[in-house]
Amino acid sequence: MRLSKGCFITALVLFGSAAFAQKWEIGGIAGGGFYQNLTASSGGGSAVAGFQNGPVFGGLVGHNMYRYMSGELHYGYSGSSLKVAGNGTEVTFKGMAHAIHYDYLFHAAPVGARMRPFVAVGGGVKVFRGTGAESAYQPLSQYALLTKTQEWKPLISVGGGTKFQIAPRVYLRVEFRDQITPFPKNVVAPAPGAQIKGWLHDFIPMAGISFTF
Repeated sequence: MRLSKGCFITALVLFGSAAFAQKWEIGGIAGGGFYQNLTASSGGGSAVAGFQNGPVFGGLVGHNMYRYMSGELHYGYSGSSLKVAGNGTEVTFKGMAHAIHYDYLFHAAPVGARMRPFVAVGGGVKVFRGTGAESAYQPLSQYALLTKTQEWKPLISVGGGTKFQIAPRVYLRVEFRDQITPFPKNVVAPAPGAQIKGWLHDFIPMAGISFTF
């Protein structure tokens, strides 16, 4: 059976519209941040310095560039307080962090599939802020000082997850990121004579809803 010219053009238009409908993605995510903190050491001993675990909220805008590859711009807010803990004592200081990063996603299934597992890698910046009220004396100050300041750090983002289509153009996302940054030594400042060495990891399991168009 031969297709008429009109049917052929209609098919092309419908195919192009379907492809365009899958080109962009926008959504929101929520989860929790679990920090792998570092050790502040001095001649008199050591303490754990870094951040408390806390909630994470954010959003994303994605672009399906190819059948199996896409790019996503992420923003995340973390409500994690600063902390230093040791010798049976834990000191906290209100804080927050903002992360902005662009990830490349490599999918195991093409655009339009009902289930799309992926791995992700990217980079950006993370802004750490101490927002509490400073006092003249802080316990464990021989190891680290929790300060009311702000610090920008480069960010490496790695992780993965799966997108599940739950309705036309609607996906449930279940995913994980490891946000890796140099330790923010102005916000959680090593005391004179103390050292904090290594990179800070923030492990973030999260879930969200996204829409394609």
